[in-house]
Amino acid sequence: MAPSRTSPPPLANHALPGLTQDQLDSYTKDGYLLIPNALSPSTITSLLAETNHLLTNIALSTHPLTKFTTGSGPDSSHVGDTYFLTSHDKIRFFFEEAAFSPTTSTLQKPPHLAINKIGHYLHGLSPPFRAATLTPTHASIARSLGFRDPRVLQSMVICKQPEIGGAVPSHQDSTFLYTNPPSAVGFWIALEDATVGNGCLSFLPGSHRRAPVKSRFVRREGKGTGFMDVEGKMFPRGLEVEKKGEKEKEEYVLGEVKAGTLVLIHGNLLHKSEKNISLKSRQIYTFHVIEGENEYDEKNWLQPPEKGFTKLYQEAP
Repeated sequence: MAPSRTSPPPLANHALPGLTQDQLDSYTKDGYLLIPNALSPSTITSLLAETNHLLTNIALSTHPLTKFTTGSGPDSSHVGDTYFLTSHDKIRFFFEEAAFSPTTSTLQKPPHLAINKIGHYLHGLSPPFRAATLTPTHASIARSLGFRDPRVLQSMVICKQPEIGGAVPSHQDSTFLYTNPPSAVGFWIALEDATVGNGCLSFLPGSHRRAPVKSRFVRREGKGTGFMDVEGKMFPRGLEVEKKGEKEKEEYVLGEVKAGTLVLIHGNLLHKSEKNISLKSRQIYTFHVIEGENEYDEKNWLQPPEKGFTKLYQEAP
């Protein structure tokens, strides 16, 4: 069911790099923040051109035709395959489930209209995405959020293809990038307008203060991936935690945004997106930041490259 109300208007962006006190207060309260015009039109054009170049140069002859799912359901075993688990230091392509025939499993769409996402090391291997990720603005935002040693990981383009772009159920980013204590923050950047029709994000405001990270997505011993109970901390250090009232009804709010908008997403925040039912794609670029001083163990599905996760403060010019 689609959310029934919309997010408040994006707060004015007068003080980037870094966050204003109003922006920081809003993020602290709601667990997410919409920052319009964070990327220039020229940068958006550059990233869309790079995305198109990548999509039109996929070598299908050597591709295992790996589909992307959220890690649950009857067709989720492929999530743990080698192609996925070794994408930490590569640029790889993951198909939409609906791009394949349900009876023959053959690809029904041209490759550039069938890819769900490209990941997970764009900020390390693609010069345009690296330049748009490791910026003084993003470093300043990380400082505003209290990061001491922010590390960049899991950079990817999510295409949300016309008509077949799948829904993403409600989730918390720290489930998939767990540190002890949790510290993940998503930097989600619209490369195209995100609307109700093409599957914009929706958020459960304040849920980051009420929803503990109870499970995490891990590598299973031997082979594959799965979920396990969190044995460490379930809330970030220093977070003011609230208890949800027994009769309190919570409601997701829509986050329709224009191209160039940066959305900051707290790792404990519950958020989701619906299926793209329109004839327009909803391409976005996202990367995540974790606190380098917190424990990030070998159980996490995404393991660091040989040089470790990218140091935002050192790499940003």
